Amino acid sequence: MQEDFRLIVDLVSVFAVAACGGLLAALLRQPVLLGYLIGGMVVGPSGLGLIKELIQVETLAQFGVAFLLFALGVEFSFTELKKVQAIALGGGGLQIALTILITVLVCGATGAWAYLPAKGIFLGAILSLSSTAVVLKCLMERNETETPHGQVMLGILVVQDLALGLMIAVLPALHEPGETLVVAVLLALLRIGLFAGGAVIAGIWLIPPLLRLLARTESRELFLLGVVALCLGIALLTESLGLSIEMGAFVAGLMISEVEYADQTLTYVEPLRDIFASLFFASIGMLIDPLFLWKNLELILGLVTLVFIGKCLIITPLVKLFRYPLKTALIVGLGLAQIGEFSFVLASEGQALGLVSRQVYLLILGTTAVTLVLTPFVLRLVPIVFDWVESVPWLKPYLSGEGQPLGVAEELPIKDHVVVCGYGRVGRNLVKLLQQHNLPVVVIDQSESRIQQLREAGVSYIYGNCVSFHVLETAGVNTARGMAIALPDPMSTRLCVKRALELSPDLDIVVRATNDKSIEVLYQLGAREVVQPEFEASLEMVSYILTDLGLSSSVVQREMQEIRSRHYLDLRPEQSASEVSRDLQLATQDLNKRWYSLPSGSPLVGMTLEEADMRYLTGVSLMAIRRQGGEEIDYPSLQTDLEEGDRLLVVGSDNELAALDEFAKGQAIVPGESSACQWVTLNTDSPAVGKTLADLDTRNKYAVMVQAMRREGKFIRFPDDNKDLQVNDQVLLCGNLLSLNQVVQLLVPESKIPLTIPIVKAGEAEPLKEFLPRDSVLD
Repeated sequence: MQEDFRLIVDLVSVFAVAACGGLLAALLRQPVLLGYLIGGMVVGPSGLGLIKELIQVETLAQFGVAFLLFALGVEFSFTELKKVQAIALGGGGLQIALTILITVLVCGATGAWAYLPAKGIFLGAILSLSSTAVVLKCLMERNETETPHGQVMLGILVVQDLALGLMIAVLPALHEPGETLVVAVLLALLRIGLFAGGAVIAGIWLIPPLLRLLARTESRELFLLGVVALCLGIALLTESLGLSIEMGAFVAGLMISEVEYADQTLTYVEPLRDIFASLFFASIGMLIDPLFLWKNLELILGLVTLVFIGKCLIITPLVKLFRYPLKTALIVGLGLAQIGEFSFVLASEGQALGLVSRQVYLLILGTTAVTLVLTPFVLRLVPIVFDWVESVPWLKPYLSGEGQPLGVAEELPIKDHVVVCGYGRVGRNLVKLLQQHNLPVVVIDQSESRIQQLREAGVSYIYGNCVSFHVLETAGVNTARGMAIALPDPMSTRLCVKRALELSPDLDIVVRATNDKSIEVLYQLGAREVVQPEFEASLEMVSYILTDLGLSSSVVQREMQEIRSRHYLDLRPEQSASEVSRDLQLATQDLNKRWYSLPSGSPLVGMTLEEADMRYLTGVSLMAIRRQGGEEIDYPSLQTDLEEGDRLLVVGSDNELAALDEFAKGQAIVPGESSACQWVTLNTDSPAVGKTLADLDTRNKYAVMVQAMRREGKFIRFPDDNKDLQVNDQVLLCGNLLSLNQVVQLLVPESKIPLTIPIVKAGEAEPLKEFLPRDSVLD
């Protein structure tokens, strides 16, 4: 066979097995690059031996490395880095330095290699890198890119990616003998500095005009050709200067990253990058000997364990050092404990330079591949482990400090304020509009840069996690007029709603839904209003159009409000019952949920959900009902009746679920036609503070029962008579309406009973007016 045609056959074979391997990995929900590696192993010399011209394939694979690093440079964002610049630059830099230092010391102590510290530095550099592709994919799948641990992970990964260019540039110097190593490294750094200076000058005065000229032609082909020529030209220049092609490609990407055509460049180059990157990873797979991996499986698994534990023990304390909660630090430590895909680049360069033997090289590849496979499973397992830890009494204290505020403004509003969770674009606009109406505001956020913006703007803030009971209590949700939640993370949004209502069952909460699947879940959890930005934009646009076409403004607004009152159901895509059920299960997977069977003869049977009001009285949120005949009602309305044999999907803490069980069995008061229940918050002026429930004796004196208490986020069902009362305690009183009003006035003088609170049978609201203060408004 002709040599040229042989190369074509080899390339077709590589692309085919890479596509098959990548497809198999995707179906198994694994990183596709593992499929590329396996495909290369199959057709390589140690596999079926289909590839004959390995050197030529590897030469073409260098394009993959170049485009990979070029795209990495273009994607590099100084803006994203600024969000977590302290932990990213400080923590990320320390993590790399400590990993290299510890690796050098371990190699020296064990005598692993003859030449130190050069080879120890090389191995440490490989171990210090984590996988941007795998971690980002996992975070995006779980909608956690904007969470604190997601931001910290991405910040450290950005610094690692930036350090890769420096590592590749210094790598050739490590090949020098020990006595000249320091001089070689210093000379390499000097060359890097001179080259970086030239790159900055070119990036300011030469690259932008060139890209504008190419863009002006409006030719996609010409723009792509120019960008590729620029990338490879700079890569060849760095090679001639004694640096590496990879270093040049990365710097070329950085030169473009801050230009206005960066996104367009990335869009054009990404297909080339992906194709040649698959070729590169497949060529790496060709060098892997499956038989060697099998014979050394125990050693590789041991190395994987050592890498995971070692990197976690390095990263976790560093994140904690920057004042992040222990839970966040542990998640980041476990999430970044793998070895990244760019370690393949360093490993292949190190083997070419003779820094590692083939045996060590194969061990590095095998260990890296296994850590990449394990990472998605680890990140899925972490929330489950934390839920279990928090459910074990003697383990929970170790994470108890997780929710403490990291910082609080000097002056916080005491009452009648609005709590805003999240100070992103939506949160900033909310605060601005609320301040225009002279309403006091407290903002909760855990972004370092946003807290600084709040300090400069003079806005009251709490630096912490808004799903924490401690943070919510510090924000004064018990005395707030309302709460607005504008968080980008659906899981944090759901937890924030649930816990805020546990502390203040009467709180009016307005929530931004990140997607249409979250709308009903948030309503069921107790949000008063749920706003979906895309749907709101549609409603506003059609309002303008209809008004301009001559329709009455009041008619248009009434129609839009009806759509909102139906929870945007007219705009949401139609879903089958099975799809709705699946989405419900996914939305509640991070919440404490349980299927509860309604007891036979329960007083709740025959009542509507509005009449039972289980969330208000027990704290649980009802998400679905499964009838005795098999019918499932997801997100039931308030008019839904409870029937004998129903199974209820409920969300709540263990104490709240226990309260539901007593409530459903009739062991707690179920409001009837002449009775009601109300939560009362004790303030500093309450005469009940410091007394016990036995001292008050509301049951004998007024026939009003203290059915539950909330203290510091804990739900206490049927508190003991010897329980003392403290400021900010919430007490659930149930009994006759007139007597209930008297007890409320006793506990909280000058208070009034909001009419949205008492639970009465439908149609019985009218007679209540005589028991209400004159300024009460019937809802």
